[in-house]
Amino acid sequence: MRGESNDYRVVVFGAGGVGKSSLVLRFVKGTFRDTYIPTIEDTYRQVISCDKSVCTLQITDTTGSHQFPAMQRLSISKGHAFILVFSVTSKQSLEELKPIYQQIVQIKGSVESIPIMLVGNKCDETQREVESREGEAMAKEWKCPPPAGAGGHGGVTGRGAR
Repeated sequence: MRGESNDYRVVVFGAGGVGKSSLVLRFVKGTFRDTYIPTIEDTYRQVISCDKSVCTLQITDTTGSHQFPAMQRLSISKGHAFILVFSVTSKQSLEELKPIYQQIVQIKGSVESIPIMLVGNKCDETQREVESREGEAMAKEWKCPPPAGAGGHGGVTGRGAR
């Protein structure tokens, strides 16, 4: 991600209710919160092993609301990597990521060297509005790796949330 430091800021974006906090909590604490509590902004720290050294991730779980554009711009300007989360149960949540991606490009300039991951969440739900190929097409357009497992992630089951 960056050569000079082992501390990285990872910013998680997505519409309200797509499961950003559930994914972050599953990764950081190994737990799942089954109630929806809207987030304004929460930050978590996670130490991981990365290329035979220790790295500290500062993970910012952002609001799903558009009411805080200044906070969104600041998070993008400080971020080293971005996770863009949509729910496979909501096509609208995938559409809402487009202006966020464009803002990342606008603020960061070239995104060729910036890790951006597109995550399809709630794959454990039965009602799908977003098919795997749609998420994969968006990831290809944005030059992201395809959504993991092609089916996305399940916060309840933890599948893919590692």
